[in-house]
Amino acid sequence: MNFQLDITIPFLEPRIHHQSKIVLLGSCFTEHMTRFLSRAKFQTAQNSHGIIFNPLSVCKSLSDIIEKKVYNEDDLFYLHEYWHSWYHHSDFSDMNKVVALKKINDVIADQHHFLQQADYVFITLGSAFAYRHIELDTFVSNNHRAPAQWFEKTLLDIELIRNELEAMQHQLKQFNPNIKLVFTVSPVRHSRDGVIENNRSKARLLEAIHSLQNVYYFPAYELVIDVLRDYRFYDLDMVHPNYQATAFVWEKFIEHCIDPGCLPMMKKMEQLYKAMHHISKDTRSLAHQKFLHEHFELCKLLIDEYPYLELEEEMKVFKPKSLS
Repeated sequence: MNFQLDITIPFLEPRIHHQSKIVLLGSCFTEHMTRFLSRAKFQTAQNSHGIIFNPLSVCKSLSDIIEKKVYNEDDLFYLHEYWHSWYHHSDFSDMNKVVALKKINDVIADQHHFLQQADYVFITLGSAFAYRHIELDTFVSNNHRAPAQWFEKTLLDIELIRNELEAMQHQLKQFNPNIKLVFTVSPVRHSRDGVIENNRSKARLLEAIHSLQNVYYFPAYELVIDVLRDYRFYDLDMVHPNYQATAFVWEKFIEHCIDPGCLPMMKKMEQLYKAMHHISKDTRSLAHQKFLHEHFELCKLLIDEYPYLELEEEMKVFKPKSLS
């Protein structure tokens, strides 16, 4: 018997290989996919402005990268002992204004160059709700726990979302004509908006994305909501998909978006990843030294076979003491 609803997923063309450069932007689900890709040693750059949910903020962050925007002191504000940017996650905030600006501008500069050479941009939209700062008359990416009366909550119109995404797509293609734009919708439920409101929000994102031309849509949302469709695949908050759910989505992603020729190397990367996180009973033992030597040699073989791999961290971990 079939206990799951079948779903047809088209193949991404061309599919991703290990020499591909991938930029990922958007909601917290982006971080799950980045973690899987990075663990398999794909070349990634993620969330230049931190975790962001609404499409206007995603478009703003990508525009900043393309234009290599330099933020200055006037772009920051002081609240709760920290300097913040309305367009960045609190990960970029700091008690020192100079430090906050350096964090913001360094990432934008790095990702500007990465995006110039990138093959794919993956955008995961989380919510069609956005918050407009009333006094500044601008939609913000993060409210940084500022007073609620500073903002107006808005459910964005489908037409507005589509227009913003189309403008972003055009700007991106002008900057890097060879790039492929990939969209997903996050399966994370924004329950604080309300269940009905969350469904309206996701529907608007889906409708806007599917009205675009020359983009690829990967159905992460549908895989969790319609295929798994069980609360045992969610964390205790009943909102965020758990590891089993994200791993299931990753398996489907490999099947439909990754070049099959990458699979043997991905298995070796998984072996290295597990070995790096192995806890030895006694690091002084001969067995442990043999374990280090075997994986150190595996790293060298992989670098010889795939010169573009970055395995410096692994080499450092597995380097036998006799070679130190």
